[in-house]
Amino acid sequence: MYNLTELRQETDEIIKNLLADGSDPEALYIIEHHVAHHNFDKLEKLVVDAYKLGYEISEAEEVEEDGNVFFVCDIVSEINLNADLITAQQKELLPLIEKAGAEYEGWGTYFEDPNDEDDEYGNDGEFFEEHDEDFDFDEEEIVRH
Repeated sequence: MYNLTELRQETDEIIKNLLADGSDPEALYIIEHHVAHHNFDKLEKLVVDAYKLGYEISEAEEVEEDGNVFFVCDIVSEINLNADLITAQQKELLPLIEKAGAEYEGWGTYFEDPNDEDDEYGNDGEFFEEHDEDFDFDEEEIVRH
């Protein structure tokens, strides 16, 4: 079980540091919730459930750490840099992550330059490809809530 108070403190600290460094407080931010699982099939089920909730999913990667193989990916959204919104996402995602037996490795985002006309990836919405080949689920069959 994850400690939501500690997660909120981490979120507040990340946001404070970004804003102190001059990141744009009015920008939309790509928020990446990092997840890992030793079983690709269980990770796939988890991300399908997250997709049904309206999140985008990054490409899965296989990593080896201390002789153990893990599959990692990000559950992604684009929102204002707001601790309440990020905490609400964590409250929504953590039960799915725990149910799947996966590990939540926190969240991250990117500095948004207030003087830059384009965001980190060019125009908004260009971060994601139309279909991610790593996860084999049919978008037509998934009903979003």
